[in-house]
Amino acid sequence: MEDVLVVGTGVIGTSVALALTSHGVHVYLRDTDPAAARIASSIGAGAVREPPKTVDLAVVAVPPALVPDVLVRLQAEGVARHYTDVASVKARPQQDASALDCDNSRYIGGHPLAGSERSGPLAARADLFDGYHWVLTPTAATGTETLNAAFELVAMCGAVPVLMEAAAHDRAVGLVSHAPHLVASLVAALLEPAEERMVSLAGSGVRDLTRTAAGDPDLWVDVLGANALVVADLLEELSEGLDGAVLGLRAMGATDEDKRGSGARVVEDLLRRGRAGRARIPAKHGTVPEQYETVTVMIGDQPGELARLFTDASRAGVNVEDVHLEHSAGRPTGLVQLSVARELRDVLATALQHRGWRHR
Repeated sequence: MEDVLVVGTGVIGTSVALALTSHGVHVYLRDTDPAAARIASSIGAGAVREPPKTVDLAVVAVPPALVPDVLVRLQAEGVARHYTDVASVKARPQQDASALDCDNSRYIGGHPLAGSERSGPLAARADLFDGYHWVLTPTAATGTETLNAAFELVAMCGAVPVLMEAAAHDRAVGLVSHAPHLVASLVAALLEPAEERMVSLAGSGVRDLTRTAAGDPDLWVDVLGANALVVADLLEELSEGLDGAVLGLRAMGATDEDKRGSGARVVEDLLRRGRAGRARIPAKHGTVPEQYETVTVMIGDQPGELARLFTDASRAGVNVEDVHLEHSAGRPTGLVQLSVARELRDVLATALQHRGWRHR
């Protein structure tokens, strides 16, 4: 692959462009917002001009609803030999593009499962996709050369290719991304009218649960609109579980002992099923989940403290698998939770204690 046209210089399109330019690919940028394209170019994502000749691949990085029109227009211009997109919904754009007489032999849908709550080219990184899945949705009409071009794109971006049918992909992302985003927004919306002193008590649990609610609402309206029926079905399933939880909790608050016991069993069953589902989530972008132990360390708010902590862990010969930082409300200290292999938990705790760290 020698040259690529990237249409759309948001965080995903610009990150694709940065990854490609790092491999020496000539990247050309196009965006309806000239300022965004200029910013992407200024950080090394490519050139804001039309390609002098037909490029090897065109990457359409626009909202799902716009993909069909942009794709067909690009094909009419003959700007590339092969075409793909990076939209987070696949079935509807694919169907709409076919209705517009898209040449499906030279087009393959794609979706890198990586991103950021931040938007725009300044949030882009060349390593954004490293180790993440990148779903490709070929059809019976997809040409072999087009499929190979998509594989090469994924490889240059450091991602792991996964082949799926478009409808299966949309059900999957609805389950693991779109429906959870709405749930996070529903929970976060409860905080908006709450008293300040109530919200001030928020800890890591509610922060983790509502993290994705910080995303761009305009962007998410486009995403959810393209996958609306799938997400609606999933939320309907969720609502049945919520109804059961409400009934169980009300029974737990009853004066009758039998009702309290019955309600407790309902809630316990829900919690157990939730724990079992959580355990199925892969670790490290697709690897089998492992059981880790946590070492919780108190840390000051001085510059360099976190780096010093990681350095001391490294000197102890312990690899930190995951990290979570929680600030203490109103105090210049925080807690850092270091997840490590179970057999190394005591090794790390002892080593950090010898180096003056306080841990729980």
